Amino acid sequence: MSDIEYVVLLDDDGREIGTAPKSSVHGTDTALHLAFSCHVFNDAGEFLVTRRALDKTAWPGVWTNSFCGHPAPAEPVLDAVHRRASYELGLTIDDVELVLPLFRYRATDASGIVEHEICPVYTARASSDLALNPDEVVESRWVRPEDLGSSLATTPWAFSPWLVLQAEQLPLFAPALQRRAS
Repeated sequence: MSDIEYVVLLDDDGREIGTAPKSSVHGTDTALHLAFSCHVFNDAGEFLVTRRALDKTAWPGVWTNSFCGHPAPAEPVLDAVHRRASYELGLTIDDVELVLPLFRYRATDASGIVEHEICPVYTARASSDLALNPDEVVESRWVRPEDLGSSLATTPWAFSPWLVLQAEQLPLFAPALQRRAS
């Protein structure tokens, strides 16, 4: 079995057009590909934010949503969500819900690395304790949605661009962001 991780390449309409090694698509001219994001909450209604590992290719050390990933070719996205929750956070999740099925973004980090993804967004409930994978995550915090919304509104540069963009569209975080805009 190969250790090479592949991503699904997409055309502008979101149709699959092939695959490529993950290592080859995250550069200064990143092809559009399929990904996903997940926001995990606990029984207290708090959301998990994580700080990306310092040796990540894109946005190292930046605070972001609970976890992200890429479905493997022919892997159902929901299966990939569960796989990455376990891999990145050592976490079992329940109540997984698709909340932004058409989320799409393109962003460039300070080093010139581009993310260019169609990235359905999910929420889920944590049903186990965390066991962070240090290759993926260096820190985590459980935060109240309104506190995260306020932080995103006042210091968006401290977070991944996809988290800021997703939060603007998610009703749970949007009130603080809408107050900023008015």
